[in-house]
Amino acid sequence: MMAPAEFIASLSAATPPDLAPPLVALWRDAKGDWSLAHKCVDTRDDADGMWVHAYLHRKEGDLSNARYWYARAGRPPASGSLEVEFAAILAALLARATRETGSK
Repeated sequence: MMAPAEFIASLSAATPPDLAPPLVALWRDAKGDWSLAHKCVDTRDDADGMWVHAYLHRKEGDLSNARYWYARAGRPPASGSLEVEFAAILAALLARATRETGSK
């Protein structure tokens, strides 16, 4: 699939690569479009979508909403920097996508 460095390099493009919605949300967020990022995960009910949803609300500063989405995702609320959390989510989701692609 895609490595984190490739994902970061893809940010120079006008459109996101063909990725799952939670990863597209991270791409949109990294491009500075919080609203479009939020739309990518707003109605998702899978753990990855809810994790990204939590991150986005934390970034927005809506910590109570973020805590709700972390709980829905089955994750503890993040407490480190947003940059570290972004990198952790990105690495986890890309690794999962790679495993899932490799198993098909």
